[in-house]
Amino acid sequence: MEMKQSLTMDRGNEGGVKVKGEESSQENGRLMQAHGGMAEKGDPRVNSGGGSGGVSNGYPTSTAQSPREGGGPPLGLPTGGLRTLVVQQTNLDRPRETWSKKMDFLLSVIGYAVDLGNVWRFPYICYQNGGGAFLLPYMLMAVFGGVPLFYMELALGQFHRSGCISIWKHICPIFKGIGFAICIIALYIAFYYNTIMAWALYYFLASFQPTLPWTTCTNPWNTNHCLRYLSTDSNLTWTNTSTSPAEEFYTRQVLQVHLSPGLHALGSVSWQLALCLLLIFTVVYFSIWKGVKTSGKVVWVTATFPYLVLLVLLIRGATLPGAWRGVVFYLKPDWGKLLSTTVWIDAAAQIFFSLGPGFGVLLAFASYNPFHNNCYRDALVTSSVNCLTSFLSGFVIFTVLGYMAEMRQVGVETVAKDAGPSLLFIIYAEAIANMPAATFFAIIFFLMIIMLGLDSTGGAFVVKLFEEYATGPAVITVVFLEVIAVSWFYGTSRFCSDVHMMLGFSPGLFWKVCWVAICPIFLLFIIVSFLAFPPEVKLFDYLYPPWTTVLGYCIGVSSFICVPAYMVYHLLTTKGTFKQRRKCIHSLNVNVLISKINV
Repeated sequence: MEMKQSLTMDRGNEGGVKVKGEESSQENGRLMQAHGGMAEKGDPRVNSGGGSGGVSNGYPTSTAQSPREGGGPPLGLPTGGLRTLVVQQTNLDRPRETWSKKMDFLLSVIGYAVDLGNVWRFPYICYQNGGGAFLLPYMLMAVFGGVPLFYMELALGQFHRSGCISIWKHICPIFKGIGFAICIIALYIAFYYNTIMAWALYYFLASFQPTLPWTTCTNPWNTNHCLRYLSTDSNLTWTNTSTSPAEEFYTRQVLQVHLSPGLHALGSVSWQLALCLLLIFTVVYFSIWKGVKTSGKVVWVTATFPYLVLLVLLIRGATLPGAWRGVVFYLKPDWGKLLSTTVWIDAAAQIFFSLGPGFGVLLAFASYNPFHNNCYRDALVTSSVNCLTSFLSGFVIFTVLGYMAEMRQVGVETVAKDAGPSLLFIIYAEAIANMPAATFFAIIFFLMIIMLGLDSTGGAFVVKLFEEYATGPAVITVVFLEVIAVSWFYGTSRFCSDVHMMLGFSPGLFWKVCWVAICPIFLLFIIVSFLAFPPEVKLFDYLYPPWTTVLGYCIGVSSFICVPAYMVYHLLTTKGTFKQRRKCIHSLNVNVLISKINV
């Protein structure tokens, strides 16, 4: 016979059980000991369930579940040593679905971590900050900052099996605003990245023409200043006012920035980009509309195809004349640059944005793992793949830049002056256009960009503003608050107990020190550096006016303001005296919830 009820057993109450009333819903929790700790696997104070005395979740499953779903070590009713035991049951809450295969999860995490920033930002940051010497601060920041945060989010998501908002009721309820902040940042990310993918889609469709449109100066959008670098006409001379056909195609045909004077007048809608953006959002929707069952299959293409393209482009680039010049320029160490704080700031920011904690994605992906999945190994494997991909992308980019420098008879630094999307859509597009089989390489390259990753004529100005302010300092601040909440309020001892319950071993001293001290300092270092030295926002020849700095900070604050706002709301709406309400800062009163008792 099934009982649907809520039971409470107080320590010292020899009667044992008081029935509080019938319940129709539950929130799964954990077994809490009198001292605030947690009963672990193999604890003699917790009886192994079995037969009629056992506790099950009521649903057949082939994978281990978290204690919140009645999984983990089977729990019976202990005879003492507990402050409170709550047993609640429901037929409504089914266990969270899991990935069909382990590789679905790994490819999803790799596909998320390896993004457009690996292709264009890391090579540019690397050569700008000392070439091969930059790898030293990059690796140090990865080991002591990026990877510990990456591991922490995977473990949190896998143990609590919740999304970025609901997970905070298990960790520290007063910090639930972090979840709302993450959702707002994710919205900004969707605007930014999907717009870049829309540009790539436009290039992809344009690549099917017999002659690539960014290779000639005879198109309607070209100006009198258009000149091919590699033109065989001896009467043509390159001057400081000359522009390449690739640059004019990107700025005048795709972005159409010449029709907008700046942020104060964005202009009319660019319908071709609007349609591309609509198609990108549609593809994204159908990639995830059935959860991990569809996204787990999509990543087999979207996460592996870019590596195939990178390998093809690396082989092709290595065979081009002048490729070695680009490689030497990329790796030549300038050890004197390590004395500059800018190098260390860039290394910290690059590894953070490359691995991507704080966006809620790692929490969500890990929440679909089996409870006893080895997320520690997954964190090391995927973060290593991510860092190696960034390093490999540098060779892909700089072999082509060396080729361009050889063809133009200029230094590599002259060709490599552009960073960000311009590096892909101008320099790399022009290099591909001058290769044999240009159409083929253009198609696969821009298809890769689509898989890795505002529809007005002034949309590029908005995208640049979002790039600098909406996702950078905001998400770093959110992750700083997240690691403080987990390490200092939830407690590293409790968090390590959670990991021990999942994996059978606890994180070592290195990880604990990183979570408690090094990671917060690492993140605070980036935040203070950004505030002390705000970036000069510039797009092509347009220098953003001073009021855009205020607008940018408002965009950034609009996300993480949710954190203090929810704290105030939570304290005001919680019942009791102020002293009692302060206790809601901690989640030490979480009860153990067992989903079903069969009698």
